[in-house]
Amino acid sequence: MITLTKEDGPADLDGVTHLSLGVSWDPTAGSSGGMLGKLRRKSGTDLDLIAIALQGQDPVRLAGLDSLDPMGNGSLVHSGDNQTGHGDGDDETVTVEFARVPPNITSIVFIAAAYKKGSSFQKARNVSFKVYDATGGSSQQVADIWPSLLTQDNGCAVAKVLRVDGTWKLTVINTTGKIKQGDEHALMRFATSK
Repeated sequence: MITLTKEDGPADLDGVTHLSLGVSWDPTAGSSGGMLGKLRRKSGTDLDLIAIALQGQDPVRLAGLDSLDPMGNGSLVHSGDNQTGHGDGDDETVTVEFARVPPNITSIVFIAAAYKKGSSFQKARNVSFKVYDATGGSSQQVADIWPSLLTQDNGCAVAKVLRVDGTWKLTVINTTGKIKQGDEHALMRFATSK
């Protein structure tokens, strides 16, 4: 496994036919103790992994929330909404099959957000974004990206895949920002600013 950072610059994805990005987190009681803390850990927290496909600077498709196959051809597929953070491994994933991505799509931005009202990064611990080479049906982890625990923001632009002269490149963004909860346009504006 390698750990890619923003400073590494774009990584070539030559030979990679399928790429998956997953997010995992653990629920926390935050600063609440006793019965309230126990209740918060049990109910968990809801973070969302979202992939936004761009045509130039225009967002044209969104995978995540309630859209699992926005292209309708299996090229960008979301695993579904985990609303608690309970369970082992990745809580939500998005998989890209590059050969099926329509030619008008120039990039895909992956974002994790405390999107729904009442959710927040402060109610989650051990947030981790993993990137996998899923070529040939296997899942080989190629990167592990950890956002800062110091953020008061509710969104993190994790990574971006870019189409460059017919090939794809992966860039780590790992930048946080504020997104108005429940506002898809705010989410898309955040994605296009990366």
